[in-house]
Amino acid sequence: MIRKFVTAVLRLWIVPVVLVGWEVVTRNWAHPFFPPPTTILPHMRDLWFDGPASRLWLNETALANFPPSLGRLLTGWVLSGVIGVTLGLAIGRSPLLFRFVDPIIQFGRALPPVALLPMFMAIFSIGAKMQISMIAFGIVWPVLFNAADGGRTVDPLHLETARVFRFSRAQRLLRVILPSALPKIFAGLRLSLSLALILMVIAELFSTNGLGYQLRLAERVFDPPGMWGAVILLGVLGYLFNLIFVLAERRVLAWHSSARHRT
Repeated sequence: MIRKFVTAVLRLWIVPVVLVGWEVVTRNWAHPFFPPPTTILPHMRDLWFDGPASRLWLNETALANFPPSLGRLLTGWVLSGVIGVTLGLAIGRSPLLFRFVDPIIQFGRALPPVALLPMFMAIFSIGAKMQISMIAFGIVWPVLFNAADGGRTVDPLHLETARVFRFSRAQRLLRVILPSALPKIFAGLRLSLSLALILMVIAELFSTNGLGYQLRLAERVFDPPGMWGAVILLGVLGYLFNLIFVLAERRVLAWHSSARHRT
């Protein structure tokens, strides 16, 4: 696992190349809304570690906005994962239930979460409940559909073997259905994690803390380096989330890869 992590880090050679190109282009362009990295990075340090920029328009360092955002993102993601996997497996294993709920699910999936933001604000008011609910609603669909597809495509021979050994329903679910559906469930969870980061920022635009709030505040006080600093931080955060998730997925599904190679 450590070797894979080092390999992933070495792939970041493209980052200094992009930074040099960014510096050259923005220096020559000299546009106020597109500052060079040599302006953005020191400004980020000031914002995050109580420098002059932080004291200029924040009562505390920008670092204080990180834990609330991370908590909302992970809470919404875990909540959507539990709901999506539970409903998805039930729908995938029950054709009758699928026929009843499919129109409702298709309707809900078609609704843009951003368009429902006023509804979430009216129901939960502005706060963590509204933000978590919006994140969970917007990202539950990839998990639900992938879990349903995984539950629907379980090998019939495995289910028949479980019946021969007289597995209970719980044993069939935990030892046959869930392991067979795990690869597709992880694919849905990975996609939902990237969507959660986007919805977190949108939900926090109407908050009083968090990275989305920091981004909006930088825009209101006309601080382009602060805005770009928040954007860069969100990109780094998304990359790290994806990297950690991929490493965890490979570890959890190592048995699946071994079985596939044997066949």
